[in-house]
Amino acid sequence: MEEDKVLLTRSMLEEAKCKTTSQNGSPATICVVYSAMVALCGSLCIGYILGYSSPAEAGIIEDLDLSVAAYSVFGSIVTIGGLVGGLANGMIIDLLGRRGSMWISEIFSLAGWFSIAYAKLIQEAMLVTECLVAGFWKALAGVCVCTASLCGSCNTKIPVYIAEITPKGLRGRFTSANQLMVSLGISLIYFTGNLVSWRTLAAFGAIPSLLQIFGLFFVPESPRWLAQLGKHKELEAALQLLRGKDADISQEATDIIHFTETFQKQTKRVLDLFQWRYAHSLTIGVGLLVLQQLAGSNAIVSYSSSIFTDAGFSSSIGTISMAIIQIPSVTLSMLLTDKLGRRPLLLGYCVAITSGMGGLPWVIISEIFPINVKGSAGSLVTMANFSSSLIVTFTFKFMMEWSSAVTFSIFSGVCGLTVVFIAKLVPETKGRSLEEIQASITEI
Repeated sequence: MEEDKVLLTRSMLEEAKCKTTSQNGSPATICVVYSAMVALCGSLCIGYILGYSSPAEAGIIEDLDLSVAAYSVFGSIVTIGGLVGGLANGMIIDLLGRRGSMWISEIFSLAGWFSIAYAKLIQEAMLVTECLVAGFWKALAGVCVCTASLCGSCNTKIPVYIAEITPKGLRGRFTSANQLMVSLGISLIYFTGNLVSWRTLAAFGAIPSLLQIFGLFFVPESPRWLAQLGKHKELEAALQLLRGKDADISQEATDIIHFTETFQKQTKRVLDLFQWRYAHSLTIGVGLLVLQQLAGSNAIVSYSSSIFTDAGFSSSIGTISMAIIQIPSVTLSMLLTDKLGRRPLLLGYCVAITSGMGGLPWVIISEIFPINVKGSAGSLVTMANFSSSLIVTFTFKFMMEWSSAVTFSIFSGVCGLTVVFIAKLVPETKGRSLEEIQASITEI
């Protein structure tokens, strides 16, 4: 039985390599560009969420008289929401599809931002009912869990959706735009945070959620998810819309259906994700996303204001400088992803996180898992990512009070380990169809 699976996978790999489908030279149609932009509104909101606690820190601590421990809870609790979102992510993305799951995430996000903006009213209402937990923390923690569910699920589904709708020659560029929009969201929240109060800043964060909720009415569903459901007519209609009315989609549609049906026959349960054939993919996915967080990226984004203040530097100038620097670097990464490949940019992590490890791990994740395990694999890697982020963001301020030099030395050590990990285990995926990548990496 195992030998049959090996031969089947190898034949699929050879077939994927030999075929020259209409996907090879497909242009970026208006539908592909629009659909990607709608999905990327969720990435913009993720940037808002990740960057919010930095400009809001001084105002929240002053208004609410919070201790270091209390604000560490606030800064890290978004990752708890990410874990909650991660647990449900696989089931939601497989059950409701890419569009439906993005809708759910944005509705939670919208509710979360408005609840933060009106946290005082919620606090008073909860105090009236004599809740067991202090009003503010119950309100704000619960709100952040809802808001962060966007991160837990959209961090996975946005690059997955974009990867599944774009031609392979443009896939890396479009998918890595996820990190560009996250960085843009962080930059905008930093800029705006220097001008308005933390409550107004929360209301500002609701804008991309509203844009995505409206825009999702006009985008097609992922053809590969439709293939998973056996909806072949809908698949062809969606693919024709994405490739253009005059494009010949017959071969690409056939490839998608063939590979999806083949992999679905081999996996029937969630636990089948832990078969040996998926070990390489899981090692890459979990490893990249854990190392991404253990290098301290989210902690630095979340507490950049206090880092600059502790260093004797203006927090407003410092955060604005960060906002300005990261946009051109991540833009360059987006333009080079399909030219240089994923591995060189990932290995450049020590030079600039936004051009490498900031977003490219999510690009890799969207490419390496077959459709039959993509949902459950997405849940697993998301949980690993946010578990690591929770540890780092919660302990960061305590570690900085103990020794800033040791803290950043640990982060540097993780960066070095990441370079070795990528060089030894992460394959190059540029210029290859999703089916070809998945057939090769799951080969035993």
